[in-house]
Amino acid sequence: MSYAFAKIGLIGKPHHTGANQTLASLYQFLQKLGLSVYVEERVAQSLQLAGAEVLDLVDLGKTCDLAIVVGGDGNMLGAARVLARFDVAVLGVNRGNLGFLTDLSPENFEQPLKEVLAGNFVTEKRNLLEISVHRHGSIKSSNSAVNEAVLHADKVAHMIEFEAYINNEFVFSQRSDGLIISTPTGSTAYSLSGGGPILTPDLDAMSLVPMFPHTLSSRPLVVSGNSEIRLKVAETNDAHLQISCDSHVILAVMPGDDIYIRKHPNPLRLVHPPGYSYYHVLRNKLGWGSKLY
Repeated sequence: MSYAFAKIGLIGKPHHTGANQTLASLYQFLQKLGLSVYVEERVAQSLQLAGAEVLDLVDLGKTCDLAIVVGGDGNMLGAARVLARFDVAVLGVNRGNLGFLTDLSPENFEQPLKEVLAGNFVTEKRNLLEISVHRHGSIKSSNSAVNEAVLHADKVAHMIEFEAYINNEFVFSQRSDGLIISTPTGSTAYSLSGGGPILTPDLDAMSLVPMFPHTLSSRPLVVSGNSEIRLKVAETNDAHLQISCDSHVILAVMPGDDIYIRKHPNPLRLVHPPGYSYYHVLRNKLGWGSKLY
């Protein structure tokens, strides 16, 4: 039988018993189907699968046409920032809590995975952010984010001052605890808890959500996904500042720095089993009411 994907990569949460059990089951299942299976090196050490082909995450992205990520959304975010560079489809098995990005159940993955392998799946392109910190006209650091980039102080509840420009046009100045710049994917994450809007994944947009602004007139702002956002940090800030990318990668920011945020050139290619519905995910994860009639 021919399959839509021939080279499958397995990625998981190292030293997590439940994730390891699921990864071992996936490995055996895919091997029986005669597919080429590659295991990411960090989880391969704890799995100890005899004869398994082991690759690091970058080589896995280069080699495979489907990557299966086992864990929570945090694991998916970490893998996605790397895998988005390559034209590899990504599918998630939920071993976490909410699981907005992970579709398959660890107990019942076989049938939906068979459907995906047979070519019966839904594809979604998810935009990432590209973040760079500029100091005196040169780039000091850069990274990418699937969910959000957050400008904040390294102290809790510490107000900072900055200006926001969109496509080089001044939009506002602000004194607040920080600012969340979110993709549609991240609109159901940290941004949502900060009062930001939910953006459906098919929108080419970004949201700017102030964190505890020192004014009642400050509101979330949604802009085109093709916008270039520049945050100019005031020289008068007395705190050490940071840009947090998906809460995983921290970029240091100094008073007077400029932070540029734009859409990453390479989107993440997510695949879902047949019958996937984003609105069903929202209802399920956020506890929305069921149909009245």
